[in-house]
Amino acid sequence: YALLNVYIFSFRWLVIAVGLVRAYLAKGSYHSLYYSIEKPLKFFQTGALLEILHCALGIVPSSVVLTAFQVMSRVFLTWAVTHSVKEVQSEDSVLLFVVAWTITEIIRYSFYTFSLLNHLPYLIKWARYTLFIVLYPMGVSGELLTIYAALPFVRQSGLYSISLPNKYNFSFDYYTFLILVMISYIPIFPQLYFHMLHQRRKVLSHTEEHKKPE
Repeated sequence: YALLNVYIFSFRWLVIAVGLVRAYLAKGSYHSLYYSIEKPLKFFQTGALLEILHCALGIVPSSVVLTAFQVMSRVFLTWAVTHSVKEVQSEDSVLLFVVAWTITEIIRYSFYTFSLLNHLPYLIKWARYTLFIVLYPMGVSGELLTIYAALPFVRQSGLYSISLPNKYNFSFDYYTFLILVMISYIPIFPQLYFHMLHQRRKVLSHTEEHKKPE
């Protein structure tokens, strides 16, 4: 069952990767490639909410807290920003985080697949604990730039905002909320990044020790 779930999650990101490559070859440009993978991205990324449950049940060997943060932030970017603010869908920053997510997840689920098969190539392990050094900042940059690009349109339209007076005596400013979301990256991103660097040192140094001749 665990292996089947890993295969399913691997397949969804391969679909997105193939969609991006095909669209690029057809258009000859990387601009506005988001539209070519919009539907599968929404479907698969929303389905990723199940991954939190899989982590909690031990089906996927990842931290529940880290997975929940990652999945929820991606669902938020997919629906509450990119889907809701149509004007940002042509921004290159959207492609930046989609590409980062796609490569990261293909590597991650390749790692899980080979681990479950008890045949993990060193190259896959190395990629899992090394390429995030570039991919993680790349994805975060794309996310922040996309939110930033959405701000003027959110402010102008009053999207998802609730103003006083109303019968609930409650107000909510989505524009301010998005700014707070961006600020939240300041304490959270370094913690997650340095956690991964620590994991990299631990896992790869342990592998190197086992490779040393007796």
